[in-house]
Amino acid sequence: MKVLWSAALLYFLTLACTKTPNMPATDSTSKPTITPVSGKEISYLALGDSYTIGESVKQVESFPYQLQSLLKTEGINVNTPRIIATTGWTTSELQSAIVQTKLNQKFDFVTLLIGVNNQYRGNSIITYKKEFAELLQTAISFANGDKSKVFVISIPDWGVTPFGKNSGKNQQSIAKEIDDFNTANQEITIAAGVSYTNITPESRNATQDLSLIANDGLHPSAKMYGEWASALKPKVVAALK
Repeated sequence: MKVLWSAALLYFLTLACTKTPNMPATDSTSKPTITPVSGKEISYLALGDSYTIGESVKQVESFPYQLQSLLKTEGINVNTPRIIATTGWTTSELQSAIVQTKLNQKFDFVTLLIGVNNQYRGNSIITYKKEFAELLQTAISFANGDKSKVFVISIPDWGVTPFGKNSGKNQQSIAKEIDDFNTANQEITIAAGVSYTNITPESRNATQDLSLIANDGLHPSAKMYGEWASALKPKVVAALK
């Protein structure tokens, strides 16, 4: 019996020594990769009119603020946008406001969207060309002379909005005039070697999709501004990185 007991004890001890230890449990659930925001603070100047301040939507829903948010997802630490814009401004009024601010700061990047009120008031497109070209040079100056850090956005077509349809003006005439003003600002922008983003075709989708229009029946909704910010994002990222 002692021999059998000893043999059995030896067998179980051997099993205990050779048993593979349990491996620690692993979490196979994939976790999203979050790009850390850079420590460097990026300054942003937005020049324009009601389309820049985001008339009839919350400030955070305006395209400059949505662009700031999108850039942060790319690890670009953009400061609160500095905005020089007011509803109703034409090119000349934006010029006057810039002078009055006496702003001498330089910015890491600048956006410019102006001209709808020139068209709405029936102002001369010749005057618009002159003043827009001057504003573009001002924007380049604010970007410390770096053309790659300036981004021009085309004028959206307000004629497709409920306000436009009830304005008593012919929608086709509005569209043609908007296209003429955009042809002018695009030619000036490209000739200056500056980035141009054409959001006008998408703005005309509001004919079928009223969710693109704010509650005032005229200005873009947060959804449309989000589309503009998304269109600008890769261009700004490429210029800043």
